[in-house]
Amino acid sequence: MAYDDQNIFAKILRGELPAIKIYEDDQVLAFMDIMPQADGHALVIPKVPAVSLLDLAPDAAAYTIQIVQKVAQAIETALDAKGIVLMQLSGSAAGQTVPHVHFHLIPSSIHQLGKHAIQMGDQEKIKAQAEKIRAALNA
Repeated sequence: MAYDDQNIFAKILRGELPAIKIYEDDQVLAFMDIMPQADGHALVIPKVPAVSLLDLAPDAAAYTIQIVQKVAQAIETALDAKGIVLMQLSGSAAGQTVPHVHFHLIPSSIHQLGKHAIQMGDQEKIKAQAEKIRAALNA
């Protein structure tokens, strides 16, 4: 599938849509999911255009997973999470809804997860969680 540069994550990367950012460098962006499955649900995306994990160059994949690990540690520290569910859905048949490769970091256990993108989360609560995670990343 060809990359659609009008997808929501591409628009976030270009600054056309807002995001509650928790980490950013020249290769990766991490931000809060505004329709979370659990409190503290965050997303990590590479800045290169890639629809799925299979489209992502190996070096970009390796770097992105390093940041996934860093952000996961910050979520655990900041929110006193007892576990992190890591999901990466590649392809619509697997449940991928945004055609830009992304990693879900969900502080929870697999038995506590709600359905994704069912309802908008409390934005002020999400912003407060983001601040705690950013502080843990900068500690």
